[in-house]
Amino acid sequence: MAFKKMVERLTKPVEEIDREQLTAFCDAQHLAAMDAIAPRTRVKVGGEVRSVRIVPRAGAPALEVTVTDGRGSVVGVFLGRRKIAGLSPGRRVAFEGVAARDGKRYLVFNPIYELLA
Repeated sequence: MAFKKMVERLTKPVEEIDREQLTAFCDAQHLAAMDAIAPRTRVKVGGEVRSVRIVPRAGAPALEVTVTDGRGSVVGVFLGRRKIAGLSPGRRVAFEGVAARDGKRYLVFNPIYELLA
C-alpha cells in the first residue's frame, strides 16, 4: 500500500497534488465548493489568492482578488480600494457574501474576508 502511494506521488503532476491539497484544506475549513455556487445566494468560500489587480469601475478604483479552491474560482471585488494589507498571491483567505454571476465567473462584491493560516 505504501509503495503504491509513493509511485502515485512520484508520477502525478505537481499542480494536481497542489490542487488536491488545497481542496482538502478548504473542505477541512467547512467552506463551500466553488463549483457548486448558486448565483444570488449568500456563500462562504475560500482558497488561495491567485491574482490581485486594480480595475477602474465607474471612475473609481476597485480591487479584484481572484481566489481558487482547486475546483473553481471566485473574484472578490472591493469597491473604492486600491490595496488591502495581507491579500497577496499565495495567501489563503475566506470570503463571505452574496455571489453574482458575470459571464462565466462569479463575483462577490465587498465580501467579508478572513485571512486563513
